[in-house]
Amino acid sequence: MGSLTLLAACGGKSQSAPGPPPPPLVEVVTVTQKDVSVYGEWVATLDGYVNATIQPQVSGYLIKQDYREGSFVHKGDVLFEIDPRPFQAVLDQAKGQVAQAQGQLAQAQAQLGLARINVKRDTPLAQARAIAQSQLDNDTQTEAQNEALIKTAEASIQAAQAAVEAAELNLGFTQVRSLIDGVAGIATTQIGNLVGQSTVLTAVSKVDPIKVYFPISEQEYMRVAGKIKLARSDDFLRQSDQVPLQLTLASGDIYPHSGRIIFTDREVDQQTGTIRVVGAFANPGNILRPGQFGRVRALTGLRKAALLVPQRSVTELQGRNEVAVVLANNKVSIRQVKVGERSGEMWVIESGLNPGERVITEGLAKVQDGATVNPEPDKMSPAS
Repeated sequence: MGSLTLLAACGGKSQSAPGPPPPPLVEVVTVTQKDVSVYGEWVATLDGYVNATIQPQVSGYLIKQDYREGSFVHKGDVLFEIDPRPFQAVLDQAKGQVAQAQGQLAQAQAQLGLARINVKRDTPLAQARAIAQSQLDNDTQTEAQNEALIKTAEASIQAAQAAVEAAELNLGFTQVRSLIDGVAGIATTQIGNLVGQSTVLTAVSKVDPIKVYFPISEQEYMRVAGKIKLARSDDFLRQSDQVPLQLTLASGDIYPHSGRIIFTDREVDQQTGTIRVVGAFANPGNILRPGQFGRVRALTGLRKAALLVPQRSVTELQGRNEVAVVLANNKVSIRQVKVGERSGEMWVIESGLNPGERVITEGLAKVQDGATVNPEPDKMSPAS
């Protein structure tokens, strides 16, 4: 009996239930309010300030390349040479035609002189009826014919001289020259090839300064349109009233020279809602080259009394942006917010938050709406 009582007492002993888990630990920052500079950043493509396609103006066989590919060339430098012999022959022939026409002119002038002597001699004789009037008429007709021959010879000389000038010009075109100062590209044809006016031999690009092309949204353009003062000369890089541009290269390095906006395109692309902006950067040493990519950054405006939170405190869910706000009783309130521009690592909040509220930056995966949390200041945000 005593054993049964003891067993019953042991079996009936109640064990204490475990308590609720402690609130999850989260890190928070305080929503700050201050004036911030708003910057825009866009993908940019670099291109030569001037790009000249080098093509011959006459047809012939290419016999020489006079430049080193990738080197800097000056305006007027000979880049290629075309066989000049056919053009020299045409020039010599044209000069011979000039000489022939000049000989014909001299002959006509001599004949005219003789005809005038005959007219002068026979005029008083015909008046005195010492000779027949028909003889004087023949003299007068011969004089008129020789005057016409002189005009014809003079016109032939002008035509022959024009042919000489054209032949000299074509002979000069056998030396294909650069029309600008710049960096010459790779030759696209080989020595010995037959080239013509449609043949592209190479390209020369002026790369100091160098252009950058980047598209910005219509909204961004309207914010900065009043600040864009289009350059009227190549001195735009020294004009302090231009919107300064910062270029980040593909390597992640920031280019040491600031740039300026040259002009904007005439229209907004209706498919993308962007307008193309063209800027330029000084490029001493021709380090930057056409075809490179980078990122252009520029000041687009100043936001007064903007609400700021770290970008990592904002989550995107099905096209909506949300933040987790910790209330005074340490309860979590999930808020939908409207975000604006980025400012460094911060995000401007257009609506959904109030100054001084606390938002969670670390531990978002542990919380849900209405949960109780244990907040502590964000270690990565000393100002929080």
